[in-house]
Amino acid sequence: MQRTILVVDDDPHIRQLLVFALGKAGLATQEACDGEAALEAVARQAPDLVVLDINMPRMDGLEVCRRLRSLGETPILFLSSRDDEIDRVLGIELGADDYVVKPFSPREVVARVMAILRRTAGRPAATAPGDPIAHGRLSLDPEAWTASWNGQAVALTVTEFGILRALATAPSRVFSRDAIIDRLHGPGFAVTDRTIDSHVRNLRAKFGGLGGHDVIETRAGVGYRLGPCAGA
Repeated sequence: MQRTILVVDDDPHIRQLLVFALGKAGLATQEACDGEAALEAVARQAPDLVVLDINMPRMDGLEVCRRLRSLGETPILFLSSRDDEIDRVLGIELGADDYVVKPFSPREVVARVMAILRRTAGRPAATAPGDPIAHGRLSLDPEAWTASWNGQAVALTVTEFGILRALATAPSRVFSRDAIIDRLHGPGFAVTDRTIDSHVRNLRAKFGGLGGHDVIETRAGVGYRLGPCAGA
């Protein structure tokens, strides 16, 4: 199946250059001229990888990355006009898979895209904001902000739901507490590192009362991941 790359840059010349190079490599492409258009494109059809410019007006690439990471694990290759270490470090911490500095060779970008696609084969693509999530006996409806266990509703706070959704969008990944905090952005998500453990305890207690003792697993020294949700 042909892989699809979303190219996000406010410079039409760069978009045209990359679309041409990626097309010659046998990849399908989509384009977006700013961050908001990029999120709309992902919501319509999740790409296999996003080539994302950092320095864009209105909504920059770092914010787009944060929002994409709240939806799933779609690979991201950052582009930047500045060879600034803090940008590189922040981009990687937010979950970018690689980083290329402008001016760049289109061949280098294509090579890095292909390397990322090989490395991340099998990673879950982004979930559209309204799509339900099911894992074992756990069900989440992000659009309605509701959760259920084996068909029975579980009342969660906004933060508890956000943590569970973050884990459920990448069930094979172990999330550090900092990575969980990065997923919880926007109104109602003022979470500090010290409170993550408390929210996880509350989640375990709520689902444990219904027999869901395996909803969240702890990886000592690393963080948390979604459990099998089989009702163990």
